[in-house]
Amino acid sequence: MSNKTFFYIRVSTTQQGRSGLGIEAQRQSLQHFAQAEGIEVLGEYVEVETGKGTDALERRPQLKAALAAARKHRCRIAVAKLDRLSRDVHFISGLMAHKVPFWVAELGPDVDPFVLHLFAALAEKERALISTRTRQALAAAKARGVLLGSPRLTQARTVAAGALKAAADAHAANVLPVIQHARKAGATTLRQIADALNARGIPTARGGQWHASSVRNVLERL
Repeated sequence: MSNKTFFYIRVSTTQQGRSGLGIEAQRQSLQHFAQAEGIEVLGEYVEVETGKGTDALERRPQLKAALAAARKHRCRIAVAKLDRLSRDVHFISGLMAHKVPFWVAELGPDVDPFVLHLFAALAEKERALISTRTRQALAAAKARGVLLGSPRLTQARTVAAGALKAAADAHAANVLPVIQHARKAGATTLRQIADALNARGIPTARGGQWHASSVRNVLERL
């Protein structure tokens, strides 16, 4: 496999203006990655699509074109973040079945397929748990007579706090396997675990960087 790549950049119609997901932000991340690793860039493919559904590839002509080009040149596809391919683990697995390897800039050049599967499964499970627990919190509040969306701000804040706690609990449970993996790899202190999580591109529940204190909070929550 040559040290060459095609960039694949994707935004959805609802995410174009969101920080970290824009076309230019992805392009800059990929360019920095390619320069740092000495990778030759053969071209880029840019897509605007939702990416939802099991047939997402059929609605991604640019991704199909990128796969074809990568096969022709016997090289890889590079994306800024794994979720720019998909947040669906089955879709990621399907792409791997095309036998076109890909790099994820935020994870570095040496991540093997097993770890990519792990990250995809982690993101999918976390999204499902957060969605389910948030719906449950809102349904329970409604059953108690809370008028969601009303001026009753105290009750609304209580509902929001419950949903945030559910999201934090889900995030802590899902990041635990990665923490355990880091420990097996030799991380013994909270700072080393935080460094390992940051190196893997895993954000905290609030989307930030890990510190010793945030690792401790997750472990205490569990």
